[in-house]
Order: sequence, then C-alpha cells, then structure tokens
Amino acid sequence: AALALDNGLARTPPMGWLHWERFLCGTDCAADPRRCVSEQLFVEMADRMAAEGWRDAGYEFICIDDCWMAPTRDKQGRLQADPKRFPGGIRKLADYVHSKGLKLGIYSDVGNKTCAGFPGSYNYYDLDAQTFASWGVDLLKFDGCNSDSLELLAEGYRRMSLALNKTGRSIVYSCEWPFYLRPVQQPNYTEIKQYCNHWRNFYDVYDSWSSIKSILDWTALHQDTIVKIAGPGGWNDPDMASTATPTPLVIGNFGLSWDQSVTQMAMWAIMAAPLFMSNDLRHIRPEAKCLLQNKEVIAINQDPLGKQGYQLLKDKKFQLWERPLSGQAYAVAVLNHQEIGGPQNFTFSLTFLGNGLACNPACSIRQVLPASRDWGIYSWISSLSVEVNPTGTVLLKV
Repeated sequence: AALALDNGLARTPPMGWLHWERFLCGTDCAADPRRCVSEQLFVEMADRMAAEGWRDAGYEFICIDDCWMAPTRDKQGRLQADPKRFPGGIRKLADYVHSKGLKLGIYSDVGNKTCAGFPGSYNYYDLDAQTFASWGVDLLKFDGCNSDSLELLAEGYRRMSLALNKTGRSIVYSCEWPFYLRPVQQPNYTEIKQYCNHWRNFYDVYDSWSSIKSILDWTALHQDTIVKIAGPGGWNDPDMASTATPTPLVIGNFGLSWDQSVTQMAMWAIMAAPLFMSNDLRHIRPEAKCLLQNKEVIAINQDPLGKQGYQLLKDKKFQLWERPLSGQAYAVAVLNHQEIGGPQNFTFSLTFLGNGLACNPACSIRQVLPASRDWGIYSWISSLSVEVNPTGTVLLKV
C-alpha cells in the first residue's frame, strides 16, 4: 500500500491556471459567452498559455474547477460534462490541451455532491478515477463538501488516492482534507502527505489585500506544524479559492495594487506554494504578465531542495522571512505590512539568516523583486538596510 501511495509526482510545487476565482460558476453561455465555464474558455486559455510564454515559464496545468458537470451521471453511472458547454466532452478537451504541450486538471468532490451541487464521487471513487484516467486528465482537485462525517471524509480521500494510482496514469492529487478537519481536530499532515500531492489549509482567497494578508498571518502562526511536512511530492497550499484548485495567484485581476501583487508573488515563492493563476490571460496587463513570468522568482518557488520558508521575526511594521535553497543559498523576503505612510527602512543583521550560516564568512546578495539588481558582497557581521513600500515586499537571494 505504501508503494501505491507514492505517485512520484509534484517533485516541485505544481504551476498552472485555474478558472474559479476569476470565472466562478458561470454556466449561462448565452448571456455571457466570454465568462462562461465552457470548452471555449479552456481552449482559449490553452492557446494563450502556449503562445504567450506561460507554458515556457513553467505554468503547465490548465484546470477545470466546479460546475463543469452535467446535473446527473450517465446510464453507466459515469460523470459527464455538461453537453451544451462542453460539446466535445473532456477527452477532446484534454487532447487539445495536450497538443499545446500542457496538462489538464479537473475537479470532483469526496461527498455526495460538489460544493456547487453537482454529482460528487462518494461511492464512485474507483469509477471516477478510471473515468478521469480514460479522459487523459493529469490533475484532480478533490473538494470536501457534503461529506456526512469526518470518518467518511478521510476514508474518501484515502480511497481516491488509491483509485487514482490504480489507474496507472500519472494524476497529481490535490486535496482539501486538512481544511475540513481543522474546525474539529488537528490534521495529521504525515498521513495526508502519504496520500496527497498538495492540500488546502485555510479559507477562500479573494481578490483583495486583506485576503492575502490573512493567509500570510495564518501561515506564520501555524508554521511550526506545516513547514516541516512540505517537500518534494507534497506541498502546503496556503489557501485555495472557494471550490478552487490550488492557491490562486490573483495577480492581474482588480483587487491588488502593484506592491501587493509583488508581495503575493514573492511570498508564494518563499512558502513553496503551488503557483496557480486565476485571471483572464486574454486581458492581462503587461506588468502583471512580467511579474507572473519572472524567471528568478519562479526559480525560487521551484527550487529542487524543496524546503518551505518561514517567518523569522515580525514587528509593528515589518516581517522578515527566509527560505533555504539549494547550493547553500537563501531566499529572504522583507514585507512592510503597514497600510499607511510611505516607504520605510528595515535594518537587520545578516547573522539572523540561516541560523547564522547564510553569510558566514561572506555572501553575495541579489534583489529579485520588485526589480532585479545586484547588491554586492557582504560580510557575516554586516547589517542590511532595505527600503520597502507599504504592503510591499523586497525579495532577495543570498
């Protein structure tokens, strides 16, 4: 059983695009075809991902979320796509996505119904896994709505993991298991990582600074529990949008300022979080595209050492975070969490970093965000002064 649970996937945090936060459960294609959850939407996004540098930057999954299904299963008990919105079915869409050098993700639920009320996978785990595999699906996000008990919830997550592996197809498994446990009991992350490739921990993400800030606060508060479990094959999603696939980056939407967009990108890299955008790639501002495709930030997120970062200290104005990287390097983030005034300076000793080892006896420092530039060589006993805009972050590589 232990061997069956290791699917060998997600050696680094998965990257891609998902529909939920931006497009929600839009099912009226006649009224609003450009915002409808449909075959057309995913074809158009796949085209953009292949043609405009997203795939080449590492964003490989294009993920369907809730509301793709027909209201009922077919006569053989199988899930089926809504025939009007997905006239070619999921197999045809998967083939198209694969032809673009991308992978397809899909959504289901451990309970009787999905969060939006479509058919769930309870008592259909093996059949649904076989169906997804036959369609060529590459990722399953498995939600946790409408399960009758925590015991059935846990059993369902375990059974779907085994069912996916039994198909013989490589399918990344994204769970919401700990999120649904937390109100009642402390999740067993060691067990969850045995079954899942990444898992949701916190409430829905919204297109707002308050949402991003609450995710960071929660992660820092619980870092002693969650940081140690993350690593190749299993990752913490600091949040997942309501019924969404992993950790949406809401950069390129409407709610974040430029500095706040920099903060989300920098901190998701520090936290080794899956990078899934939820935006409209057909209408994205050039500066947002440049930030999301920043190769240096993505390299930090995808670092092969696979260690999640953590908060070193917090005061009234600033947070200092670090993440160990391969090659004895560190990513360091200085976040100004004030929402008033202008840029502020934060000065700290380099002996803080890496338990005193990051700069011993000396180190080079390069700024990655908000703009890329070299800062030069520093000795172990040096202090560093960093100027940061309100709600902004300076991301460094040491």
